[in-house]
This record gives sequence, structure tokens and C-alpha cells, in this order.
Amino acid sequence: MAKQSVTKRRPGKTKHARHLRQLETEEEHYLWSDLRARRLSGYKFARQIPLGPYVVDFLCREKGLVVELDGSQHAESLHDIVRTRWLNSQGYSVIRFWNHEVLRERLAVLETILAVLDGRLTEGCNTIRFSPADRRAK
Repeated sequence: MAKQSVTKRRPGKTKHARHLRQLETEEEHYLWSDLRARRLSGYKFARQIPLGPYVVDFLCREKGLVVELDGSQHAESLHDIVRTRWLNSQGYSVIRFWNHEVLRERLAVLETILAVLDGRLTEGCNTIRFSPADRRAK
């Protein structure tokens, strides 16, 4: 079976992403207001982007960074582990934040994202829920 391109459009994924943009959570709204229009040190982000079989919350294509916001339903989610591994295997680093972190510690969230983008944070870390890209994928 031939490997499909990660950016190849999957049937229904674009429509699903548009739907998710319309239903954004309060936390997504706040973080998007800080990431959009190159507001975070000039890095360009897009939101609700289809990648392969998934739709990611925020994506910085230039740096291959996926930022995910999770509610409590994601605690110890096997689906999220599989999803992160797949994204890593496609060359994307993934960092996850809890919704309450965006509301209560927004500056710390932005500083952490910036640390990844600037290359100051490169090693995987369960505490901050960062999973770097598989270097062999590039």
C-alpha cells in the first residue's frame, strides 16, 4: 500500500475543519487571538487544519508545530497518544495544553510555544506534554 501525503485532502475533512472553526471553545478563541496574524514573534499559525486523518487545533507549518488544546475528556486518552505518534512520524512536533492553562496561565502557554518555535525546547517532556517530531520523518 502506497503512503499517502499528509497534506492530501481527505473526503470531508475540510468541511469538518470549517465546522470546528465555527464551534471554537472560549480557550481556542483566546489562544487564537494571540497566535493569529503573526502576533507571536512573527510566526504564522493556522487553526483547525486537516492533516492526514486528523484535524489539528493550531499549526505552524514553518516549524512543523502542532498546538493542541484539551479538555478533561482527553486525560490519559489512548486516541491522543496514537494521534500524537502519527503526527510525530509525519514530521510534526506536538505540544498540548489543558484548557484551564490557557485561561489561567496564558503568558506561560505562549512562552512555552515560543520556546519550541525558537528551538529552546527540543526534548520530549510529559510534564509539559511536548512530543517532538520523529527526526527520521523529515
